[in-house]
Amino acid sequence: MNDQRSVRISKYLAKHLRHEPERIGITLDAQGWVSVEELIAAAAHHGFRFSRVELEAVVAGNDKQRYAIEGDRIRANQGHSVRVDLDLPPAVPPAYLFHGTVARSVAAIRDEGLRPMSRHAVHLSPDRETATRVGARRGKPVVLTVDAAAMHRAGHVFRVSANGVWLTNRVPARFLRFPG
Repeated sequence: MNDQRSVRISKYLAKHLRHEPERIGITLDAQGWVSVEELIAAAAHHGFRFSRVELEAVVAGNDKQRYAIEGDRIRANQGHSVRVDLDLPPAVPPAYLFHGTVARSVAAIRDEGLRPMSRHAVHLSPDRETATRVGARRGKPVVLTVDAAAMHRAGHVFRVSANGVWLTNRVPARFLRFPG
């Protein structure tokens, strides 16, 4: 399978496993899982065909490990805008986490902190390099440092997804360090 095909399938999965499952007539269970057969059949019914082999290759080859397959079920590891409970246990975060954004968002973040916006949680990266890549998707990246240890001591709950993305409900501005 070529890279272009892999990217198309991955984007299709993101759209339907994270944001619009109803668009193709699938129903995610409470933890975001759906049958692989149901997903493949629904996609084909809506004009986008892919095989189980292609699906498994996309899941295994995704550098960000966005998806998980367990037996005959598949789900997105995080990033949902639809209601799901990923059933992730609370975890003690490292001292610092990072968030990639762009300059045009910094003023609002200084005022309001980090909010989940259309997602269920704020996504934080374990390292500056990953946060830089995340921020670069929307322009010139700005990387914010999150004092996760202080947040945790203050009672904020953190969870870590299967692909290493740290999740929390929000990050108040007082726990953020801005560059420069």
